[in-house]
Amino acid sequence: QLVESGGGSVQAGGSLRLSCTASGFRVEQFDVGWYREAPGNECVLVSRSDNTGNGRAYLLDSVKGRFTVSQDNAKNTVYLQMNNLKPEDTGVYYCATFPEEPVPVCDWGQGTQVTVSS
Repeated sequence: QLVESGGGSVQAGGSLRLSCTASGFRVEQFDVGWYREAPGNECVLVSRSDNTGNGRAYLLDSVKGRFTVSQDNAKNTVYLQMNNLKPEDTGVYYCATFPEEPVPVCDWGQGTQVTVSS
């Protein structure tokens, strides 16, 4: 199970750090993805960490230079550090392991809300 936290409301240019904490397994054994679902939009992959050495690390073009992914194996947690936030970053953020489930995580995950005002 993965639980997201750390969302909130900030003004444009602000920062937030999201946490994705695992239970029942070790995060370092799987690639972990962060997804965003904005109102009326699809579930978009924002980042993917490469813990399995498959070379599939990924970061959405629109967040490059602003978002970074890190991991604390001792805390069994993956972080998404979001800096210089923009209104278009607004949405519900979810985390999930790879391989992806048949149903997108945005349809069943808990998520954490991020709201960026201009």
